[in-house]
Amino acid sequence: MELFKQPKINWLGKKWWFIGLSLFLFVIGVCSYFIQGLKYGIDFTGGTIIVIKFQDAPDWSAIRGALESEANAAPIIQSYGPVASNSVQVRLQAPLGTGEEYERDKARLVTSLREKFDPGRVSSELHDFNDIGVFALRTYLLANDPDGYRAQDRTIQEIDTYYDGIAAKLVDYRNRNADGLLLSLDALKDAGVSNAVIEGLKKDYFTGPFAIKGLESIGAVVGSDLRERTVLAIVFSLAAMLVYIAFRFKPIYGVAAVVALFHDVVIALGLCSLFGKELSLTVVAAFLTLIGYSINATIVIFDRVRENLRLLRKEPMFDILNLSINQTLSRTVITSALTFLAAGSLLLFGGEVLNGFAFVLTIGIIIGGYSSTALSSAVVDWWYHRSSVGAAKPAGKKR
Repeated sequence: MELFKQPKINWLGKKWWFIGLSLFLFVIGVCSYFIQGLKYGIDFTGGTIIVIKFQDAPDWSAIRGALESEANAAPIIQSYGPVASNSVQVRLQAPLGTGEEYERDKARLVTSLREKFDPGRVSSELHDFNDIGVFALRTYLLANDPDGYRAQDRTIQEIDTYYDGIAAKLVDYRNRNADGLLLSLDALKDAGVSNAVIEGLKKDYFTGPFAIKGLESIGAVVGSDLRERTVLAIVFSLAAMLVYIAFRFKPIYGVAAVVALFHDVVIALGLCSLFGKELSLTVVAAFLTLIGYSINATIVIFDRVRENLRLLRKEPMFDILNLSINQTLSRTVITSALTFLAAGSLLLFGGEVLNGFAFVLTIGIIIGGYSSTALSSAVVDWWYHRSSVGAAKPAGKKR
């Protein structure tokens, strides 16, 4: 499909306009970085992410009040999933401990939430069924034997296998059919277990008004290590591309491509700082995707340049570069536009969790297409012009 019929745009003739725009965006990004800095997520700083589901629409101020004592800064709360699911994601700056400390810290978080949303059961000896795992439930069932399997002269292995299956059924029903939050233990009648099991559970369990569906904690040391590895991943990817393109084409083509990629990453980082977007591992994935899209567009143009150099040997490099960009313009615009539609939809409708990822992809597609078309070729043209001027000078004369 050809979107443009033989365009004749003088891209390199407008290179100073493009360079000026890039410098403008670069300065804005650098100023924002030094004034506001980058906003790192808990992937890089350490902290805790909690996904909580409530029976009713969650009260964000109440959640913040319940958990603010557990964090070094105010908790960050955002919707998680469809609004009708009544789920929120809470980010705390403080990471949980490890081993026994982890369980103790988790219990403290649950207690803080229960004091706010279920105060009548804070001191209850019963346990919340919505907070129990398969192993703990299996242990409880084996200890109480509600179906009387021991009286049926069963072997220990048979009893273990039976209650393993019952525990798995109950937890699976809660997670799949009730989205992790049962409103009543009577709902378990549809889980395929006996009434004796359900009545036995009622003696020691209740169903609370909220459930912790997910809990992830990253220590500060791990976060620092991830930050270093992220930088190395981007640097090594740029270096590998430089080597590959230099091998496939010429060294100057590799340098031009990496200059364009560096331009894309720096400006995208600057805009993330300007708009307060949080950097997480998901956003890093968006940066690596951005690099891939940008280098792909650049290679397509350079490959056409290589073909035209064989066909138009007497034409100056300036004209060949302009011709190659115009010949691949339809392909560049169509590919970028389709990807932009997908990334833009995620940005508008993907919710807070995907917002940073979609933001980097959306602006990255624009910046990447622009740098591949207007900047990388300008670097190649500058090199060839410099080389031809140098070759034309008399021997011994300094430039």
